[in-house]
Amino acid sequence: MAVRQTADPAPMVTMRKVTRVYGTGRHKVHALRGIDLEIPPATLAIIKGRSGSGKTTTLNLMAGLDRATSGQILVAGADLAELTQRQLTRWRRKTIGFIFQSFGLLPSLTALENVELPMRILGVGSKFRRERALECLHLVGLTRRASHRVLELSGGEQQRVGIARALVNKPQLILADEPTGELDHNTAMKVMVLFRELVEVQGVTICLVTHDPAVEEFGDYVFAIEDGRIGEVLHRREEGGR
Repeated sequence: MAVRQTADPAPMVTMRKVTRVYGTGRHKVHALRGIDLEIPPATLAIIKGRSGSGKTTTLNLMAGLDRATSGQILVAGADLAELTQRQLTRWRRKTIGFIFQSFGLLPSLTALENVELPMRILGVGSKFRRERALECLHLVGLTRRASHRVLELSGGEQQRVGIARALVNKPQLILADEPTGELDHNTAMKVMVLFRELVEVQGVTICLVTHDPAVEEFGDYVFAIEDGRIGEVLHRREEGGR
């Protein structure tokens, strides 16, 4: 099944008949079995499913971290199958922001230094780096914690630093792998409210995978994946949910 828009903007993500098979012969594992989906720009898409259902594989394919066995993947106008590994790396740094379940921060650095890191990799000057990092920390409500090291921050604060870092290079698409998995319920809900604000105010497109039913209400679209296939698709905007 595919989510389709009647409006003009092209989808941020399109996956057509995508399969992913690992191994050969009798040892083949069919992780994805013909995925079809579209994610419009400036929306929050949620891919839900149990462990081993194929949701993280789907996210990795969107990011160009893995290659599809067959099918087509278009992200932000790029056909990922046509890009070399070097081109994919360059494209990913400019196009994709990542948010991880375990936050993925360097504990020896401050919040500000962690947010600056993706810009350092791109060779951005120190003055602009600092200004942009502080701007992103402000967006997630952590300006006052900029000089604190990671170990001095709560779990919710660490995830907000991770979100700020994902935003810092102004990506077109943010991919989040179980972003609330390490958080208590109240903190998780605050993070999901922040995601909605980023979509609605900043125009960011976010796709996250989860097995937590509590976060589904925040999505514009919810894709249910099971055994490597997309089953039910909820169109929450069309239902007038948000």
